[in-house]
Amino acid sequence: MSLIKSAFWRPAVFSTTKPAAWLYARLMSTASKKNATSIANEGKTIANKQQLYVIDHLSPGSIFFLPHGARIFNRLVEFMRAQQRCYGFEEVVTPLIYKDDLWKTSGHWKHYKDDMFQVSAQHHKDTTAQTTSEGETPETTTPSEPHTHTGPISDEDALQIYGLKPMNCPGHCVMYSKHPHSFRDLPIRYSDFSPLHRNESSGALSGLTRVRKFHQDDGHIFCLPSQIQAEIEGCLKMIQASYSVFKLNEFRFVLSTRPESYAGSLEVWDKAEENLKQALNNSGREWELNPGDGAFYGPKIDILVKDNNGKEHQTATIQLDFQLPQNFHLKYVTGSSTTDSATGAITPVEETPVLIHRAIFGSLERFMAILIDHFNGHWPFWLNPRQAVIIPIASRHHEYASAIFSQLSGKYNFKYTYPSVSTSGSTDAIVLPELLHSRYFNVDLFDADETVGARTRRAISEGYSYIIVVGDKEMEDRKLSIRTRESRNTQYLDIDQTISMFSQLEDAYQ
Repeated sequence: MSLIKSAFWRPAVFSTTKPAAWLYARLMSTASKKNATSIANEGKTIANKQQLYVIDHLSPGSIFFLPHGARIFNRLVEFMRAQQRCYGFEEVVTPLIYKDDLWKTSGHWKHYKDDMFQVSAQHHKDTTAQTTSEGETPETTTPSEPHTHTGPISDEDALQIYGLKPMNCPGHCVMYSKHPHSFRDLPIRYSDFSPLHRNESSGALSGLTRVRKFHQDDGHIFCLPSQIQAEIEGCLKMIQASYSVFKLNEFRFVLSTRPESYAGSLEVWDKAEENLKQALNNSGREWELNPGDGAFYGPKIDILVKDNNGKEHQTATIQLDFQLPQNFHLKYVTGSSTTDSATGAITPVEETPVLIHRAIFGSLERFMAILIDHFNGHWPFWLNPRQAVIIPIASRHHEYASAIFSQLSGKYNFKYTYPSVSTSGSTDAIVLPELLHSRYFNVDLFDADETVGARTRRAISEGYSYIIVVGDKEMEDRKLSIRTRESRNTQYLDIDQTISMFSQLEDAYQ
């Protein structure tokens, strides 16, 4: 037993004791495996303790974000929306479900069908419906009256197969195709946060990291071949700028090049790969080459982030695509033209744009799992779902605490305070126009019948950044006593000073 004990404080001595060397190796292997299992469960432990999300067998592979988890999720979306706006992306909203015709056009039905959720629907033609001048059929039945099919069975009544979208690119191609484009219009940059579904096997599902329903900060750029390098450089800058905010510095770029079987011309591939290499060189960061591992439709750059335990996760990706724009017959007018020698008719020359697939976070669910591990549950103020908690000392302080809660959170505690009601004719509408123009924070109110000490310990345990205590003096002075979870030192601030301090922390991503 003395040898076993010394293994953990004098491993060199123990490992060189020959009769016990095998036991040392066995102990170390067992300890390593237990540590790996402990690490894997740590993120779930934090999520459970902070009540961030739950999962349920009724929807396997889908995340139920609880209020505090939704606060983190929504803050990540807000952050990326701001980043994408800076880099010239326009956000779009696209359908969740498409006919199988779309997936056949894109090629996903052939190569990705088994990984998609399919939905079938029987559509009946309503022979009594009238058509409007806009070509739409108005609703002729009340909600309580079902549509009835009275006409003969036709092709329109055939079973239609749909697919839940596993990616956004085909839908973005449809949007691009709806209007003519000149070379002057390019690049066109779409971003999309719509939910995606992929039919992962049940055995592969794991918390936030491997799911069936997820959200992606998806982006697609339609550009000229001459714009590829500049667009890739912009994406790489966005990745580095975004990751630096989260203090995610351990990541690497990997360039995967042309496989043996590929679409498009060799000349186009060579030029595109050269553009990507030059963009990576200009990023100022070391990168690695992964020869022959690109997709058949274009080379790609993957970003691998290392977590606190040294494990790598793929997050961001940048991928060129020469094939999908051709499948959808996407075009832009080049500015050149041809003249028919016989008729003199002038025809504009059209070319096919290059498509760049791009995600910065990748799956928001997976990125959130990485952040849970990275911060170990100690969220920076700007990202914390529990930025502050208000603790009234006694019941007579509840009303003042509730007013402060409303000012900081934008929520009305109807237990104590009621918003004004519209006098413009509506008797049930609440008029709160200031909510659209004010700044609010993730603030909670602990007004339970517990001691101040018990509520303070609870606030520290649950990870609140700031603890605000209000009593007789604070209520009389219209001030707040504020401390952090790490220190007992107290600041004595009014509400405007508190809002200013919180705003500065958020603006600095602290």
